[in-house]
Amino acid sequence: MSEEYGNNIVSVLDDEGNEHQFELLDAIETDEGRYVALLPIYTEAEAAIEDDGELVILEVVNDNGDDLLVPIEDDDMFETIAAAFEERLSEYYEINEIEEPETPLS
Repeated sequence: MSEEYGNNIVSVLDDEGNEHQFELLDAIETDEGRYVALLPIYTEAEAAIEDDGELVILEVVNDNGDDLLVPIEDDDMFETIAAAFEERLSEYYEINEIEEPETPLS
């Protein structure tokens, strides 16, 4: 995390050096690591309207004293952490399941 703007707003730099702001909705610490659930914040109304409302779930890693947010590489770990956030946040937010497209039978 590059900077914090108040209690629940974080600014994150992507790989290309672009700054993005997110609302920090929740954080989980497990034996495997620390994880955060973020929701993008948009400065333009059109971008906010077009957003699908999908959470951004990242791992917090410490690099020489700095906390960095990185993608969760392990698919099983991602699913486990996503399910934990979904359960915890469902009390406060309406969470819709994204259905996987069906593959046609050959």
